[in-house]
Amino acid sequence: MVLDKRAQVLLKKLVERYIAEGQPVGSRTLSRHAGLDLSPATVRNVMADLEELGLITSRHTSAGRIPTPQGYRFFVDTLLVTKPLGSGDIHQLEDSLQPDSPQRAIQTASQLLSQLTQFAGVVMTPRRRQLSFRQIEFLRLSERRVLLIVVTPSGDVQNRILFTGQDYSPSALIAAANYFNQHYSGQSFEDIRLRLHGELSEIRQDMVALMSAALEASNRAVAEGHEQYVISGERNLLAVQDLSQDMSRLRQLFELFERKTSLLQILDVSLRSQGVQIFIGGESGVAAPDDVSVVTAPYRVDGEVVGTVGVIGPTRMAYDRVVPIVDVTAKLLSTALSQS
Repeated sequence: MVLDKRAQVLLKKLVERYIAEGQPVGSRTLSRHAGLDLSPATVRNVMADLEELGLITSRHTSAGRIPTPQGYRFFVDTLLVTKPLGSGDIHQLEDSLQPDSPQRAIQTASQLLSQLTQFAGVVMTPRRRQLSFRQIEFLRLSERRVLLIVVTPSGDVQNRILFTGQDYSPSALIAAANYFNQHYSGQSFEDIRLRLHGELSEIRQDMVALMSAALEASNRAVAEGHEQYVISGERNLLAVQDLSQDMSRLRQLFELFERKTSLLQILDVSLRSQGVQIFIGGESGVAAPDDVSVVTAPYRVDGEVVGTVGVIGPTRMAYDRVVPIVDVTAKLLSTALSQS
């Protein structure tokens, strides 16, 4: 869509005033504040053209105009000028995102995104191409019950109870754990499964069933223990007037949070993109209210894109401030995780 300079200036001013004040913007207001030598009548004509193009709309015939999702789209793509993040905010992010613990850094990034924007902050956890373990232990609980303890490469511990077809002695369980840890530690469960089938002849037959059961349970335990994203500040959205006035849309938004696959679809799109992405309404391909926007940016570990950070809030958000917050958070999280 191509707009002449006059139309661009008026649309930019209209969107900025609506974001700041939350009230429909009239032609007389634009005439006074747009910085153009235009009469209210001329401004009304330009606004009528913008409305015909679907970029602005009027809630009532006599009221001023507000941006449509298409208007916001044109604004963020063509007219948006971001503000550099303040030194105080940058220092807060730098001081908080330390490389001592990847899990803590991800949780902190989500909380900081929420605190700095007063919306919901979300961080997709690093994608693991292949699940693996660092150490496995077996503990006999009773005649046919064995506690499986799985330690992940990041140090998380997951427990599962195995119901076995026979009774295993403590010494047999120690031997099985030692075999696993010596031969398979750090390898993906898929590779272990393939190797285990090729090495059955070297393993006592009475241990085959135990090892196979442990392999399946370990894979499930590690997968279930790996949260796919961390979200903070959802309650902030209850205080957003644009959202709280319509309970059906607010309910739709919280249903989006509960449907993990839907939110992950939005974050996945950012994984395949460069830099900051802005999704307005249902642009991501996922059903979301038209008055909700998601601002995302990918982050890297050792130069490889592994996850996404983002902010979820109303379409009437200060994009000039939110965009640099998301951008800087992604970069600082990349640095912290690459050093951990």
